[in-house]
Amino acid sequence: MNAQDETGFREFVAGRSPALLRTAYLLVGDRGRAEDLLQTALVKTYLSWDRIRDGQATEVYVRRILINTATSWWRRRWNSETATDRLPETAVADAADRIAQSDEVRRALLRLPARQRAAVVLRYYEDLGEAEVAEALGVSRGTVSRYLTRALHTLRTKLNEEVMA
Repeated sequence: MNAQDETGFREFVAGRSPALLRTAYLLVGDRGRAEDLLQTALVKTYLSWDRIRDGQATEVYVRRILINTATSWWRRRWNSETATDRLPETAVADAADRIAQSDEVRRALLRLPARQRAAVVLRYYEDLGEAEVAEALGVSRGTVSRYLTRALHTLRTKLNEEVMA
């Protein structure tokens, strides 16, 4: 890699790492694993940097690596996953309620199949359009729509079950 490519890669990493780390966190649900996931994606990107011609395609490329790697990790450890206990309710309405509710949503999100979770993260957390999500996942817009419909139905069902419990 020449000096100009090296500088371009460093600028990309410096400018986009926080957003990419947030995406990685939403995909895997753990800060340490998210950092590992992002590091893996950035290493793969670095190795392919000289082949990436379109600067705007770089982030799409890295997101695709994040999704594919997270999916691969998810498949490998699927049988060892266990559900966590629900956080106890508090009597005082404060920021803890909002944090607990956010945690419930995050835990429900982590129980989705990897591709559905990726579609939800990209569409609703990263605010990408369905066409951009389809490009990042390497599927059609119709498939993204199906992923989102199924994921949202599952999330509503799981969250309603937790509220009723």
